[in-house]
This record gives sequence, C-alpha cells and structure tokens, in this order.
Amino acid sequence: MTGTDAQSAIPTVLLRSVGEVDEETLAYARTKTDAVVGRPGLPAATGEVRITRAAAHHADRPWSATAALHVGRREVVVLAEAATGRELVDQLQDRLRRQTDKAARPGHHGHHTPAPPWRGGNPTPRPAEGIGRSAEARPA
Repeated sequence: MTGTDAQSAIPTVLLRSVGEVDEETLAYARTKTDAVVGRPGLPAATGEVRITRAAAHHADRPWSATAALHVGRREVVVLAEAATGRELVDQLQDRLRRQTDKAARPGHHGHHTPAPPWRGGNPTPRPAEGIGRSAEARPA
C-alpha cells in the first residue's frame, strides 16, 4: 500500500503508510496508536503517525515510523526502527506512551533549572553588598 491515508476513530490523529505496508500492520498500528492517545485523562492529541517500509531487501531494519503529535499544548515527536512491522508498532507504542505521559504531566511545561555557566547557561549575577545603591542613598 503506497501513500495511503487511513482515518482513525480518533479523527485528529492520521495514520499514513509509505512503501509496501500490509493491511494487518496498519490495523495493528491503528489499534496501538488509538490505545495510547485515547487514554482517559490525556489531553486531546492531534497529528500524524507515518509508517514506512523500505524497498531495499538488504536493510537490517526496513521498517520505520515517525509520530509527530500535539498533546494538549505540547509537541511530541517519536521515531522508531525495527526489522518487522509488529516489532516496529510495539516499539512505537512504548515510546509514544512514555512521551505522551511526560507531555500530560502537570507542572513540567518546559520549565527547567537553568544550565550552569560551565554548560552554556547564562548566570544571573548576584549584586555584592553595597553595589547597586543609588548615589543619593550613600552617606557623604
């Protein structure tokens, strides 16, 4: 099936295939993807999952998948490669579940502790005692 679009029961997540992806693998992928993005308590998910099977028979891992989703207000991108379609879908499901759980976790909306200066962070200098007073506030 080359370049096929399969619309899901969850109409906001599109499943696409490129190359010779069989119907059984697509149905399995749809089931697993719906199980991840349709979980109760998860914000609405939109985006696309693309499954590709390479035509080269000598490739070690001819199956690959890319998922680019928006879960609530966060973006989730997942990549996977495998030797068989079933392995690929299982790997994709595990990675999607882990990333969507992170995206749905309250309190972690991209706010992290700033990196230290030796790792490229921009430190906020603390004013030393006596520095930063205006000229009018100093005794004569």
